[in-house]
Amino acid sequence: MNYHNKRFRVVESTANAETTEETIFAYQQTENIITSEYKGGNILKGHLIGLVDKDGSIDMRYHQVNLEGELMTGICHSTPELNKNGKIRLHERWKWTSGDMSSGKSILEEL
Repeated sequence: MNYHNKRFRVVESTANAETTEETIFAYQQTENIITSEYKGGNILKGHLIGLVDKDGSIDMRYHQVNLEGELMTGICHSTPELNKNGKIRLHERWKWTSGDMSSGKSILEEL
């Protein structure tokens, strides 16, 4: 699975997430290395970097600055699913490595 030049929007997330439906992720991929810049909603600016495995799953780390000016960090594992329309849906399990150190889940859909 290749994520290069794909954009994603959050469609579902647990209450402890900072992402919202206004958060847009712009993915870039070179070989198995994936990066993204993201912003929108509660996030002024964010970045992620990760590795894509053979089944398209992503192991990533992220950092972002929220509307309160706080720097937040975390880890995430995303599992892809192909929708009937051929678009990618990412099922994410994540954990804050800053703040309250809580965990959560999110779903992103390709735009």
